[in-house]
This record gives sequence, C-alpha cells and structure tokens, in this order.
Amino acid sequence: MSDNPIKQVFPLGFTWEISNPFLFCAHHKDHYPPGNGKAGPQASLTGRALGSDFTLQDGWRMYHGSRVPGFPVHPHRGFETVTIVLNGFVDHSDSHGAAGRYGDGDVQWMTAGSGLQHAEMFPLLHQDQDNPLELFQIWLNLPKARKFADPYYAMFWAEDIPSFHTRDEQNKKIEVRVIAGQIDNVAALPPGPDSWAADPENQVAIWLIMLGAGARWTLPETAPHINRSLYFYRGERLKIANNEIKSYHCVQLDGTVTTELENGTDDSFLLLLQGRPIAEPVVQHGPFVMNTAAEIQQAIDDYRETQFGGWPWPDQEQVHPLNKGRFARYADGREEIK
Repeated sequence: MSDNPIKQVFPLGFTWEISNPFLFCAHHKDHYPPGNGKAGPQASLTGRALGSDFTLQDGWRMYHGSRVPGFPVHPHRGFETVTIVLNGFVDHSDSHGAAGRYGDGDVQWMTAGSGLQHAEMFPLLHQDQDNPLELFQIWLNLPKARKFADPYYAMFWAEDIPSFHTRDEQNKKIEVRVIAGQIDNVAALPPGPDSWAADPENQVAIWLIMLGAGARWTLPETAPHINRSLYFYRGERLKIANNEIKSYHCVQLDGTVTTELENGTDDSFLLLLQGRPIAEPVVQHGPFVMNTAAEIQQAIDDYRETQFGGWPWPDQEQVHPLNKGRFARYADGREEIK
C-alpha cells in the first residue's frame, strides 16, 4: 500500500467538488459596499442580472436578491445545510416561523428533512463603511430512512463552538474549530438529531483549521472507507507529505495514511470535510435530494400542493431590523439573543 495520502489535487472555483456523504459546498466571498439603510447596497445595481447575479462585479454579487443580496425564499427536502459564516451576517427566515441573524464565526445547522422553505439574505448593516461577507454553505445528505425527518434548525454561536489548540515542536500554533466530529477530547456540539453526523460511526467531520506560519501538524487518521477532502482556501504555501499544494486547491486524502501538513511563511486556513459515504442512490433536482426520480416528482408535487407550510413573512427577501443583533427565534417560540 502506498504511503502517500494524496489521492487527487484540483483547483477550486465558486462551488467546490465534494465527496459522499456531502452534496455541495460553496465559498461565498463578497466585498459589499456600504448599505443604503434598507439592507441593500448604496451602489447602483444597473447592469446586473438581478435575480441571478453570480458574476463577481466590483467585488460582489447580488445572487438571487433584487434589493438585498442573498437567496430569497426557496424550498428544500431530503438533506441538511450547514452554513459557516466567517465574516458578515446572514438573516434566516423559514416557513415554520423560525428566524435569526448570525455571523462573524457563527454556524447554522438546518435539517430540511420532509421539507421547508427558507430565505437566506445578506443584510448590509453598515451604512458608513463596507460590509464584507465570507461564508461556506455545505450540503450534507440524509439517508433514505431520515429524508422525511421533521425539519430542524439550530445555531452554533461562535463563542460556543469547541476548538482544539496545540503547538508543534517549534511552538508553532495550530487551531481547529470543530463544527462536526471530534479531535482528541474536543467534541463538536450535537448536530441535528436525524443527521448522518449524529452517529459517531459515520465519522463525519467539519473542521476549520488554522496553521500558524511554519507550523507542522499530522492529521488524525480515520477508519477505512471514509471520504476526506481538505480545502486550502487561504494562505501562501502548504506541503502535504512533502507535496507542494497551491492555495485555493482541494486535496482528496486517504485518511488511513499518515498525513503530515507543513505550512509556509504565512498563516494558512483550511476546511476539512470527512464522512462515511451513504451507500444509496442520489437523485437531485435543484433543492430536492432523494433516492429515486419518483421521489423527486413527489417532492415537486408536495411543494406545489402545500408550499411546505407556506410563507408567513411579508417579503420574499425577508430581512430583520438593521439595529437587531445576533439572535435565533425557533418555531416553538424559544429565543436566543447574543
């Protein structure tokens, strides 16, 4: 057996190539201008393909928003979204009446399950300065037995997310924010109860790794047949098992082989996605992920008939008051204020 842990290396785009049990990962990085007091940009929107603005123009995109950047109300069924906000804010609203504003290190874990609608808008809160945004949205599949689970929504507030800290032999710093999975005795907050990540046997891991300048670290090994991908999204230089890896590249790894990371002269930032594959067919149609084409058609029919609970908000681009801080309000009436 080869002692090289690297299976494949490839460059990254806006959406990233992923491996089962993950379905999708997008890296949003937009340098939004000052806001106009209504959560949108002060800048002109002339010349943008509003409703489907995915071209980076002047450093930012409106996505599907026409007044506020982001993703107005849309449905999901059959999988989970994990949204990691590194910088900026997201306003969440859904068809069950839940809502929230989160950002600057917060993570939202949402199980769509049997179906819901939600809006994810990027409110430009500051009118006297720019509003930079950076986030990852990750889609994690649900197994057939859980695709009709009750929808679930939880916030992992930045100050509550566990972190693993260590230093190498040269006293160089390594830090890992553990969003899913476990390193040594540092375990993530509980995922959705029906999540593939809820069973430790599936070895699902979502880690944000920071390697200090010159740091060396050996990734913990996994069991056989676990898919592991490492995304080098910011930094100057990285070596993996003495192989030079360029910035903004993905490395698919064999987690059963020792993986030594050697950082360059600047801090480096990586996202690790790992998990046991779900050994079932995957049929996807836009926001619906099921096991058969017939189930996709049923999802479309159910959505047309029920709207997955309807839309209880006054605006499809729903945003919360600009002066409101980080908060989460759940369908059962509970509210968390940060």
